[in-house]
Amino acid sequence: MKHLLSINDLTKTEALDILNLSLEMQKVNSRDVKKLPALTGRTVANLFFEDSTRTRISFELAAKRLSADVINFTAKGSSISKGESLKDTVQTLEAMGVEALIVRHNYSGAANTIANSKWSKASVINAGDGTHEHPTQALLDALTIRQRIFGRDNLNDLSGLRVLIVGDILHSRVARSNILLLRTLGATVAVCGPATLIPEGIENLCDFVFYNLDEALGADFDAVMMLRIQAERMNSAFMPNAAEYSSGWGLGDSRFSKLNSKTLILHPGPMNRGLEISSAAADSEQSAILDQVTNGVAVRMAVLYKLLAQEQSNG
Repeated sequence: MKHLLSINDLTKTEALDILNLSLEMQKVNSRDVKKLPALTGRTVANLFFEDSTRTRISFELAAKRLSADVINFTAKGSSISKGESLKDTVQTLEAMGVEALIVRHNYSGAANTIANSKWSKASVINAGDGTHEHPTQALLDALTIRQRIFGRDNLNDLSGLRVLIVGDILHSRVARSNILLLRTLGATVAVCGPATLIPEGIENLCDFVFYNLDEALGADFDAVMMLRIQAERMNSAFMPNAAEYSSGWGLGDSRFSKLNSKTLILHPGPMNRGLEISSAAADSEQSAILDQVTNGVAVRMAVLYKLLAQEQSNG
């Protein structure tokens, strides 16, 4: 592996290798000294053109726990505001010795542009690009589902599981990466949301499409993933008002009370409590939301190890 740009970059075996390596990284994260010397002397840059809390901090922690040097770059306050191009920014960082770029960008395909350019030699990890993909989020979600349903040390795929993804499917890079990965790992995947937020042709990617959440929840899924409403990527043509959305497609107290007590609840964050999900659901024992955050560090450690440490040993 040189880059991780899309779930399609991974075979089923490679995806399972990352999930299983993440289990070893979890053991590191549970020790008193949470460090491995795997990336000593290597330099990683978080290249973030979009605001982020969980993803940026998670990648930073992951790199530091592998003993890498980390540079945090944000577009705000940088030379980007003075007109510097993406190419010049990347080349400047690489001239300082950066060997891996973790790229989050509001334009779909930005990470691919860097990885496939002649002006960059760094390994590139897509940390979310526009409405395209967010592969490490899908990996940490798959790890969370597997551990919570099958057991912490399980090494198998997700065959037999049924997962429902609810909300703004149209704009969600998280949904797209999850659909691809979960199905690769053997799960059955359905989506649900208002017609205006379900992309045309989605039935070619997933197994089932629902437009009524109560009907979908009645189909008894093993895990339900509620997506954040991405107000920054839409206008009133997609969603008339928050109250209507919450009533039709939110996991509120009433729907949560009727949910199977064994159904796992996920949310990639940040949550809009009271809109996509109620506090009762988010804070319940069925919720795996904090597990997702915790697992993000281990999964990103595994990805960085695969890209940099194994590449070094193989070289």
